[in-house]
Amino acid sequence: MSSRPAPLLTTHRELALWCERQRAQGPLHFVPTMGALHQGHQQLIRRASQPRGQGIPSVLVSVYVNPMQFGPNEDLARYPRQLAQDRLLAAAAGAAAVWAPDTATIYPSGLEAVTRLVPPESLTGVLCGASRPGHFTGVATVVARLLALVRPDRLILGEKDWQQLVVLRRVVADLGLPVVVEGCGTVRQPDGLALSSRNAYLSPQQLLQAQALPRGLAAAASLAAAGERQAAPLIAQVRQHLQAAELQVDYVELVLPHTLAALPLAGPLALLAAAAHCGPARLIDHIFLMTRAPIVAIDGPAGAGKSTVTKAFAQRLGLIYLDTGAMYRAVTWWVQQQGVDPSDAEAVAPLLVGLDLQLGADQSVTLNGHDVTAAIRSPEVTAQVSTVAAHGCVRDALTAQQQAMGQRGGLVAEGRDIGTAVFPDAELKVFLTATVAERARRRAQDLRQRGFAVPALVELEAQIAERDHLDSTREIAPLLQAADAVELVTDGMAIEAVIQALVDLFRSRVPEDAWPGP
Repeated sequence: MSSRPAPLLTTHRELALWCERQRAQGPLHFVPTMGALHQGHQQLIRRASQPRGQGIPSVLVSVYVNPMQFGPNEDLARYPRQLAQDRLLAAAAGAAAVWAPDTATIYPSGLEAVTRLVPPESLTGVLCGASRPGHFTGVATVVARLLALVRPDRLILGEKDWQQLVVLRRVVADLGLPVVVEGCGTVRQPDGLALSSRNAYLSPQQLLQAQALPRGLAAAASLAAAGERQAAPLIAQVRQHLQAAELQVDYVELVLPHTLAALPLAGPLALLAAAAHCGPARLIDHIFLMTRAPIVAIDGPAGAGKSTVTKAFAQRLGLIYLDTGAMYRAVTWWVQQQGVDPSDAEAVAPLLVGLDLQLGADQSVTLNGHDVTAAIRSPEVTAQVSTVAAHGCVRDALTAQQQAMGQRGGLVAEGRDIGTAVFPDAELKVFLTATVAERARRRAQDLRQRGFAVPALVELEAQIAERDHLDSTREIAPLLQAADAVELVTDGMAIEAVIQALVDLFRSRVPEDAWPGP
């Protein structure tokens, strides 16, 4: 990266001209900061620099110490300001420019006269907001103003300020702002202390004291891993560490990560958050508690491209790919090999006894010692898989096997009833679909690549429509979109764009601090 400082923008006109030029070349990603950049900020900038399937992004970093988010007795006057150093650090991490506006640019009508954006009390009256009234109104107002001036495609924020991230996601969603909000995991010192610009306030002795915060959270996480789910003992564990280090405790709370509502005990995903004063600095930190690794359920009709994108999505997030469709195809192939009528459930049932069905890490499929990876993709299997899958005996046998595979979590499964029947408690459910015409086009391309005869598109469309009807009307486990699933229509989307959309959905539910990925 560059050893020169990033170009500096200060006026509204300079910003507008620069953004116009960058948007003409590709995506624009934005990292808002208050300056005093450190390695945590640089990680945000590096993340913002990564392509998301729509070209190489330009990264803009803002440096603005927002007076509206500081209370009367807080550290506005002494907050670290080092713009020259910030420009060097930003450029080294990949920023294309640094924007350092003054207050007149951000609040043209004046700080007191500006319209203020007030997020929901349920999100701002707890945790940090309880002792910092008005803070998140200031954060929401300034970020909304920054977004209006920059108009980025993607907003990159740190998970270290988790409550701030939750509030800003809500603001963006409620206002329908055309920007993707992406969180980035907390960056820590080797001793575990989360990086913060305010760490500069601390003396060497105070830095040692401050280690009690991450250590206390880690001790509570160990307690939870040993089976403790009640909030009170977990909170007490953190408080004990903080008080032993003579830190002044602001709060220690166990809450739901996305609503910040208090929890009496830790559920599948809980946030244990704490704040404490160490000398002149107020420190915040958190840890996520999980009862198992995350599960993603991706359902949708045949030919929607589920297998292709799910494999890549699983690899990108370090999840195991569970191809349930391949399992049903393998059983269908076995039924055909045995010369059994696929529509005769009583004849199919005995074939399931002692069935040895294995899915390899390399996506290979073996059945009773036979490698059927290629055979199960034949048109003959495709034509009868819905019939076989509709039998209760088949659904029960394979659903039980899939649920056994998912007991520890850490997987993504795709099929027809994953979110409704197999993993109804999945952290993320997606209904991936496309129009019949689009799926017919993809099916023709797939058959051609595999060396099979390709029917006319109109015939493929008829086949796909018929399979949709069979899958959605069968009596047992019909193809349905789960009530809490997100529909993703992929017509016109490149594969990489679909994968990125899935990653964004996953990260909106499972933080990097909880599941870092590979």
